[in-house]
Order: sequence, then structure tokens, then C-alpha cells
Amino acid sequence: MTVSLRERVPLAPYTTLGLGGPARYFLECRTEAELREALTTARARGLSVQIIGGGSNLVVADAGFPGLVLKVAIGGVTHRDAADGVEVVAGAGVAWDALVRQAVERGWVGIECLSGIPGTVGATPIQNVGAYGQEIADTLVSVRCLERDNLGEVVFTRDQCEFVYRGSRFKGRDRDRYVVLDVSLRLRRDILPQIRYAELAQAIGRHGALERLEPGQAARVVRDTVVELRRRKSMVLDPTDPNARSVGSFFVNPVLSTAAFDELARRRHAAGEVDGIPTFPADGRVKVAAAWLIEHAGFAKGYRYGGVGISTRHALALVNHGGTTTELLALAQSIERAVYERFGVRLEREPVVVG
Repeated sequence: MTVSLRERVPLAPYTTLGLGGPARYFLECRTEAELREALTTARARGLSVQIIGGGSNLVVADAGFPGLVLKVAIGGVTHRDAADGVEVVAGAGVAWDALVRQAVERGWVGIECLSGIPGTVGATPIQNVGAYGQEIADTLVSVRCLERDNLGEVVFTRDQCEFVYRGSRFKGRDRDRYVVLDVSLRLRRDILPQIRYAELAQAIGRHGALERLEPGQAARVVRDTVVELRRRKSMVLDPTDPNARSVGSFFVNPVLSTAAFDELARRRHAAGEVDGIPTFPADGRVKVAAAWLIEHAGFAKGYRYGGVGISTRHALALVNHGGTTTELLALAQSIERAVYERFGVRLEREPVVVG
């Protein structure tokens, strides 16, 4: 088998931001065999390799990428009965929200709060994708990967993935070492969804108590409510919404030690500021709302910088209004600097920057 690489392929259309220059070489891999052959070809030709999925967490440099970009498009969804529900195996290239929709339609519970998130299944364990009180670590059984150097297959159990808030071993110490092939999830039948996020609970409450519904109906209510909440924040893919040309949240909510949070509170008190900082418990530490930090550092919703800006609906989303990646990263740096100078907190970027 010989793969045929395309040359000088624009990458902007493969991202939700719509920014970035071309890939020197590009290939969409629909099978594991194509992926192995492409990696072998790249090694033989001395090409650097960048793996992409749905492009919803990707910022590509204006100059593009000088090596080989491989878009993983491995499909397929299978499921089998398990002792306490159903085990679902989905290929890395499957659209994540399509999988969530399928699960909810079948009455399977466990990922309904992750509705409306763009991107592919393969990205979810890397980022430990989460929203509205759920994260992929809650239901993940295993991740099957291809090691890029020796092309060997490796399966990681949930515990071996070393999940943390918005991260995993694949984003940390093993960054760029593996390519996700498929993901196995354990979902439940005949139970009501658990609602752990106050905003979601309040929104669902307007529709009546979930306890009055059958589990499958309740899961559909949760999905519909989550999608509506995300739509109000321009956090779903919508070509008619100018705020949707983003990567969603550009920054991660900082998780501080209690000592670091006490220092933050002391600084604010010393400055005569008495309004509370939105916080959430995080395994003995304190999670601080990054959007609040950004707005209180002087960057309001709708702020513009050249051809980019901040969403008019959500301060965590940086939006492309016809600008450049250079402008976007300059804006990100300005926000990071202002937040640090004002609060002593360093913001961490959520998307991958390529090139």
C-alpha cells in the first residue's frame, strides 16, 4: 500500500477558527492501515507530523505547517451489553456530538452533559473533555492507541490515562507520542442523569423535575438543555453565528492551591475590591472562573483587536473576525499578561498551537 500525499493544502477550512496557512503535505486517514503507512512515509522522508481531528481545538500559524498533517478520520461505532449497562467503542474520527446524540437516543446515560461539543472522539481523552459537571474520565473504560515511533498498538485503561482537569498523559508527559485509534466508554441504562452543575440544574428546573421522567426522556431533556445553553454562549458550530468562529474556551479555568487562592483574595482585599470571585471546589483545591478574571482584568465581552476579538457572549472565547493567527495570539498574550499583573494568576491555554 502506498499513500498519496496532497501538497500545499490550506488548513484553515479544517479548523473551527478558520485561521492558518497551508500544510506542506496532507492526508486524511480513514483506516489504521493508512495511518501506519503515512507515519512510515513521514519517517522515511524526514517529515515532522501533526495529527488533527475535528480542528475545534486547533490554532494554526499563518505560515502553516512545514511537515505532514494527518487528519484521523477512522470511523465506526459498536456496542455490547455490559454488566451495568453498555460498552460503546467509537473510532477516533467519529464526530463526538453524533456519538452523544446516538447514546441519548438509545437511552444510554453518562455523556449527555457533553452534548454540543465539536470535534472528534479521538480528542476527548487527550483533553479529558468536560462540561456542565461531566468529563470523559467519568465513563471511559480504555483508549486504544498507535505509538508513533514503533507503530505498536497500546491500550490504556482509565487509570493509566492519568486524567486531571482538562488534561491527561496524552497532553502531558506523552504529548505527541501516541495517536488515538478508538475509545471505549461504559454507559448506563435505566438510571436518571446526574446533574452536578448549578447553571444546568437551574435551566432544567424550568422544564420540571427530571425524577418525573423515564431515564431515556430525562437524558433527552438534559441534552436539549445543554445544547441550548451552549448555543446562547456561541459554543456550538453555527455558520450563521459570527461568535462561533472560535475554539470554544481559549483558556482553562485556573485550579489554585488554597494558599494561592488566599493570596489572590488578600490582593483583592488590599486593593479595596470586595465583590466575590466565582469559585468551584476541585479535589481539595480551588477552581477559579477564568472568564471572570479576564473581564476584571479589563477585557470585556465584545473587545476587538484588529481582525480578532472576544466573543460578545462568552469572555473565554477568542473569535476570528477575518483576522490572522498572529493577531489572535497577540490578543491571547495581552489577556494573559493583564490577568497575571492584576491577580498574580497565570492562565493556561486550552487549544493546541501548530506551526
